[in-house]
Amino acid sequence: MNKSGRAQPSRSDRRPGPRSRAPLYAALDLGTNNCRLLMAAPDGAGGLRVVDGFSRIVRLGEGLAHTGRLSEGAMARAYQALTACAERIEARAPIAVGCVATQACRAAANGDVFLNRVRKDLGLDFQVISAEEEAKLSVLGCASLLEPHAEHAMIVDIGGGSTEVSWVSPHDVLQGGLEAPIVSWGTSPMGVVTLAEEDPEPESNKREWYEALVSRLAEAVLKIGDAQHLRQAFAEGRGHIIGTSGTVTSLAGVYLDLPRYSRQRVDGMWFDVADCRATIAKLLAQTREERAQNACIGKDRADLVVIGGAILDAVLRVWPATRIRVADRGLREGVLMRLMAQKGAA
Repeated sequence: MNKSGRAQPSRSDRRPGPRSRAPLYAALDLGTNNCRLLMAAPDGAGGLRVVDGFSRIVRLGEGLAHTGRLSEGAMARAYQALTACAERIEARAPIAVGCVATQACRAAANGDVFLNRVRKDLGLDFQVISAEEEAKLSVLGCASLLEPHAEHAMIVDIGGGSTEVSWVSPHDVLQGGLEAPIVSWGTSPMGVVTLAEEDPEPESNKREWYEALVSRLAEAVLKIGDAQHLRQAFAEGRGHIIGTSGTVTSLAGVYLDLPRYSRQRVDGMWFDVADCRATIAKLLAQTREERAQNACIGKDRADLVVIGGAILDAVLRVWPATRIRVADRGLREGVLMRLMAQKGAA
């Protein structure tokens, strides 16, 4: 099985190759920042064999915090990306397609209007899922990265419009099938797009700005979920953290100094927290133009990756750990696993 964030083919807009002979399933995630498609077949061992993927930053939530609505420009960008997804789906002809929309469409007054247009024009029928359902699907998609002997695990999903956190017992999740139990979960409206608009990175005094931002975000992290009784376990190394988001995978790719993003290199790697913070500091010291030159960031993430790093840093200040596990999987994989189960293929 291969939330997350980006399947290897999704780093370019290559035309899909020949159809796989195995029955294919597709999951499409329309988030506040990204539009992401993943197509896969069962691998025969309870996991997924990725056949095709697509990812494009659309910033659907741009301006949403100020207006309460999806802007015309944001909808146009998302519609263009969804058109590309619809073409790939038509070419591959999966036997089932699951389309989910998250924070931007949950919050926007015109979210349903936009999704109705997408359904009518492109045949993509989106379900706007709750933050709780989003967390459950992310846990399901990341289950195979859980350390089975750990007492607790915490899954952190840093999105464009919100951050979801789930605490689980790895043993219970691995034994729980498609309805994996969650000890606690919570969400906070801190996302990379919304924060970039509310508190953009300055041109000077960046270190002071960063420290103030992390301190403020840490106060918000303290209020997420109802799991404070587990903090000691994490401090003592009896719990581990999984990070599933474009922020975490980008930071890992930068740390590895990859000439081109590689899901195979990043997904599942253990990232020392000291190295993670050093990578954030390195990027903070760079200009946006310098970040944009990095193949693991690109121009569309250049102004977001440090803010995402600040969210992650805030989580790690509240929930101490020496390392985190990087997940280039999550929500879409959870959707695929449920689709396959419904069709009797899981």
